[in-house]
Amino acid sequence: MFSGTRGSTTESFIRRGQNLFHGNQILAGQVLGYNPDKRFKQADHTLENIFLALDRTFASPDGASQAKAQFAAYLVLDAIIGNTDRHHENWGIIAEQPSAGWTGLMAPTFDHASSLGRELLDEGMGKVRERVLREHRVGSYVEKGSGAVYWTSTDPHGLSPVELVRRATPLHPDLFSSALLRAHGIEQATLEQVVGDVPDGWMTEPARAFAVEVMWYGIRELRKVTP
Repeated sequence: MFSGTRGSTTESFIRRGQNLFHGNQILAGQVLGYNPDKRFKQADHTLENIFLALDRTFASPDGASQAKAQFAAYLVLDAIIGNTDRHHENWGIIAEQPSAGWTGLMAPTFDHASSLGRELLDEGMGKVRERVLREHRVGSYVEKGSGAVYWTSTDPHGLSPVELVRRATPLHPDLFSSALLRAHGIEQATLEQVVGDVPDGWMTEPARAFAVEVMWYGIRELRKVTP
């Protein structure tokens, strides 16, 4: 609590001597014509361009493969929690320069605020969460959510996180397999326990129920995706 306002504090994952380079900086340096300053509707932020940039950034094939697999794991997480905000400043690489030269690794995943239906209302005339739950339309809500990673640069909007994993896995089964296998093992009771641990007063009951349904839908759909 700060001046009566709730918030959160998060320890920085950057240590002394390290720098975080965001995705837009990486793409601008590795993909010809990429505009790093375009904040919204950046249709060049495609999975193909992201993987191309990572291939060109990491010196060794093994390093590039590990980086791409970690990014694939980001996308599996997004599909579970319904994160539609994986734009080009919401991923990055941590770099440092020891005596032997530059080294780098993918940053941990960060900034998941646009998830779990956080923009929907419990109260007032809308009562959107309750209505969607009552009408069993959580799946429709999830599938309609436009993400910030595009399939092609000519698409009008990004794919939903679930659809992105559906399309990408057959093309890159080796990159998605580990994260998908972990996701396949998550049970609904685990989700309920995690959401139930949020303190009373910080999350309404409709918000809890909606969060569980969003994640459970995502996991059930991911179980249909086999690498």
